[in-house]
Amino acid sequence: MLGGFLPFAAELIAPAAASQKIDVGESVSRLLTCLMLLVFGLGVAACAAAPLPPLAGTVPPAATVSSESYRLGAGDKVRIALYGDESFKGEFEVASDGTLSLPLIGAQPVGGLTVGDARKLIEDKLAEGFYRDPRVSAEVINFRPFYILGEVSRPGTYPYVSGLTLSQAVAIAGGYTYRANMREVALKRAAANGEVRVAADQALEVGPGDTVRILERFF
Repeated sequence: MLGGFLPFAAELIAPAAASQKIDVGESVSRLLTCLMLLVFGLGVAACAAAPLPPLAGTVPPAATVSSESYRLGAGDKVRIALYGDESFKGEFEVASDGTLSLPLIGAQPVGGLTVGDARKLIEDKLAEGFYRDPRVSAEVINFRPFYILGEVSRPGTYPYVSGLTLSQAVAIAGGYTYRANMREVALKRAAANGEVRVAADQALEVGPGDTVRILERFF
């Protein structure tokens, strides 16, 4: 790239150098212009040399929000009740370490468990010297938030609503910026280790705890 740039720079500077009275200011201005063009060219070359990962063949599914099979995570709020004992009843939020702090039995590790499995865990703990054959109900009343980053007007964390789609998530965040890539989006599911790049289907389902990153278009 520099091989093609240097002759171009020489052509820009030569007229000033060839004149009988060298205009130092004009020569400096031409040199600065050359340097700016060089920096821009290197930036474009770097973008081309480090492409985004390819589009995912299939879109990873969002977390199911059905009551028994939904997997709990930090930020979920759960209503717990014990049949026959009104004192053991309340709304509890899953902490950042994935635990649920409950009366009598303390913090219980429910992160990653389904609602049904968490209910069974609580029943088993209550049966250890507190109650005989306890029966517990568990219901998620507020799901953990979703995250939207990148080329939207108001990136950040927002409350999840049932049936949330990509178009709704973008609308909640104030809409796309003028730089937004309308064809592709980076998506990280709550239970995944990393993000994948998928087609920006406006009906794409966004689940609790998901992170959506709206990419920037370069051209």
